[in-house]
Amino acid sequence: MMKIGNRFFDVEHDCSIMGILNVTPDSFSDGGRWNNLDDARRPADMIAEGAAIVDVGGESTRPGHVQISVQEEIDRVVPVIEMIKKEFDVPVSIDSYKSPVVAEALKAGADLVNDVWGLKYDGGRDCRSRTALLPDAQPREGGVQQFPR
Repeated sequence: MMKIGNRFFDVEHDCSIMGILNVTPDSFSDGGRWNNLDDARRPADMIAEGAAIVDVGGESTRPGHVQISVQEEIDRVVPVIEMIKKEFDVPVSIDSYKSPVVAEALKAGADLVNDVWGLKYDGGRDCRSRTALLPDAQPREGGVQQFPR
């Protein structure tokens, strides 16, 4: 079992769906349809369709994308994470490789980090001690994953 937020996931026997909510104007997966707070209320549909986790990303990583500033990414993702945590009972993942963004997302209520760089882009200096998921998580007594803090 793995605990993410307030839920337990049986990662050995079950498959869970993660809904992807890209709040970017240039998203490769949804064409920027969810890039403002009103449109970002899509988690209700995702959850109704079976999503067990909602992943929020604020910077496109499509080929040829232009990197945005840390502050712009924070401004995109934090209000959405706060809204999701207030309105829905679902774990939230932050999709970012920038440790200051991850740190602010965790403060806003994110439960899990989805970082394609594995906290190696900038050393994870702002979030390593607060991160909900690190690659070296080990099973512990009772089968529940324990994560270094």
